[in-house]
Amino acid sequence: MDDFQTGLVELLPRLRRFARVLQSQDAQAQDLVQQTVERALASRARFRVGTRLDSWTFTIMRRIAIDEGRSAQRWGRVVTPEDDATARVADTGRADEALIADAWAVRDAIHALPDDQKHAVALVLIEGLSYAEAAQVLGVPAGTLTSRLVRGRQTLIQVLAEQGITG
Repeated sequence: MDDFQTGLVELLPRLRRFARVLQSQDAQAQDLVQQTVERALASRARFRVGTRLDSWTFTIMRRIAIDEGRSAQRWGRVVTPEDDATARVADTGRADEALIADAWAVRDAIHALPDDQKHAVALVLIEGLSYAEAAQVLGVPAGTLTSRLVRGRQTLIQVLAEQGITG
């Protein structure tokens, strides 16, 4: 494997996390990761040396998710809810019930945010991108990203506080 492929492999855990924010069901999130990696490999010639691979692939993933969302709206597809058999925590044996419940509450609160806020929160707070990098991935000015992030944080803090979950 060359450096580009190695970089993609190293990004897989982060791509999976971001995909889980963009897609509410695990199977859809896994498909999104696969499509992103496939498109990144196919578009490799367009990757510029010096560009951050994570920002570049997050942009690809976000665009795929937007395209799929639009397609689903156009064709009126119905998404089935996640069933009880779907794994909710990576390793439930390592987390106690309260921690699992809190993690689910946080995930649900993030999924309840409007898409613009959800994407900003995921890129900055979860994936650790800088404001400038996240703004570039989302295709918005840094000030717009900042306001989306502030609103998203405030909503999360309020919703989680109402449920008795504190940081």
